[in-house]
Amino acid sequence: MTTTTPVTFDRRPDEYRHWRLHVDGEVAWLEMDVDEQGGLVPGYELKLNSYDLGVDIELYDATQRLRFEHPEVRVVVVTSAKDKVFCAGANIRMLAASEHHWKVNFCKFTNETRNGMEDATEHSGQTYVAAVNGTCAGGGYEIALACEKILLIDDNSSTVALPEVPLLGVLPGTGGLTRVVDKRRVRRDLADVFATRPDGVKGKTAVDWRLVDELVPRQGFREAVAKRAREIARESDRTGEGGIELTPLEHRYVDTDVTKDQVTITIKGPENDPGDLHEEGANGWFLAMTRELDDAILRLRTNEVEAGTWILKTQGDPEKVLAHEQAVFGAKDWLGNEITQYFKRTLKRLDVTSRSLIALIEPGSCFAGSLLELALAADRQYILDGPPIDDEDSDERATIRLSEANFGPFPMGNGLTRLQARFHGDDDHLAWLAREKDHELSAAEAVELGLVTDAPDDLDWEDEIRIALEGRASLSPDALTGLEANHRFVGPETIETKIFGRLAAWQNWIFTRPNASGPEGALRRYGTGQKAVFDRKRV
Repeated sequence: MTTTTPVTFDRRPDEYRHWRLHVDGEVAWLEMDVDEQGGLVPGYELKLNSYDLGVDIELYDATQRLRFEHPEVRVVVVTSAKDKVFCAGANIRMLAASEHHWKVNFCKFTNETRNGMEDATEHSGQTYVAAVNGTCAGGGYEIALACEKILLIDDNSSTVALPEVPLLGVLPGTGGLTRVVDKRRVRRDLADVFATRPDGVKGKTAVDWRLVDELVPRQGFREAVAKRAREIARESDRTGEGGIELTPLEHRYVDTDVTKDQVTITIKGPENDPGDLHEEGANGWFLAMTRELDDAILRLRTNEVEAGTWILKTQGDPEKVLAHEQAVFGAKDWLGNEITQYFKRTLKRLDVTSRSLIALIEPGSCFAGSLLELALAADRQYILDGPPIDDEDSDERATIRLSEANFGPFPMGNGLTRLQARFHGDDDHLAWLAREKDHELSAAEAVELGLVTDAPDDLDWEDEIRIALEGRASLSPDALTGLEANHRFVGPETIETKIFGRLAAWQNWIFTRPNASGPEGALRRYGTGQKAVFDRKRV
């Protein structure tokens, strides 16, 4: 199941169909109230507060607005506006009818949104608390798991559950298995029991197994949650006032040119010197560029599934890019921090995008500091060693520039900088690079430092790039996805890489197996009254 209408990701709270956002001082309430008839694609009803991509797009928008528009908010309470049901998880009818790439893309986006909630707690002092006021299953419990605290209503019936394995023949696809043992430190034998029983766990047992943190009586539930939220808010170090409005998106700094096989993404540098971050708000170049790039990645990933190669280009003045970068880093307040964290999350979204990423560095480009991270995120980088192709008499040459942005503020999901991942284990080379920051690096120097793949001259540039792109297009997209994902994430494994790598790989495999997705598979037969028929051979 896919939609023929391109999916958009720009939302506003007054247009939400599935969530209610209410801010009460330092505590915000995010209430899930899914419109059953509001599915993104026709063919299913969103019963029992189940969700699809459209529901999650609104959740993502709300989490972004809480960070930028409400610096006073220290605690976000995630709860349900419906009686006796918190959330039934991802909509099964939607999953059963969806094409494989849609399921994968849906799971990737929901994972990124859950990671963003945890990122808000870790880096912005905005703690998420799940107030589970009814049945909480599958993806619903995975939303709760992304919160720092889980409060469960004590009504002798409400449960938390991960029933995907016993009921659907698939895995909890949004980090549930990983977070249970890695984040909440549930003993693995108990985690095994929990993930293989369809009825879930309730009450004191849920607390004893560490599946939830506290039980709250049904009577006075909301007041008790509010009191607990205020207590947690006092522990937060988040400070700030005067949030900025995330105005409707305008694509001024990020252009996309789509053909059937490839996309060219061009990021334009700032035209002016930086002003006051707070006065510029959403119009400031760094934040505006990040929002546009984030939106472009999401739209292209969802709507242009056959465009397998993304070419990354920049245009502009490197000095102005670095000036805006310094304005953000030098702000030393909540807004500078939020812009930094947002660009970090957008780069991470690029890292996990299953497309070949090729950076082309030409005269007139501005791959400096923060924007150089885009090139370092690419699978290959080519820099033109010569004048512009259309002006052979020009003195202009392509350069790149390292800055402090390349040495810490934008780590990948594995906790490494992109330079640390590129030169994994080579501390001497990293120390050399640190000495080379803050000045222009020519094509020859970029090659010597190992920062680019190749540097064709102006005579060979067009043929070399054409051959590289045609060669890429001739290879298996599936093999390339596996190749790139393995090469991009060297070194240590984290909860984040486990969710995107190990867990996602298993889920992708299971989604293609007849036991889950075949005509007699568990996903297809769920809710029909018929039992799934399994091929019992283990492979």
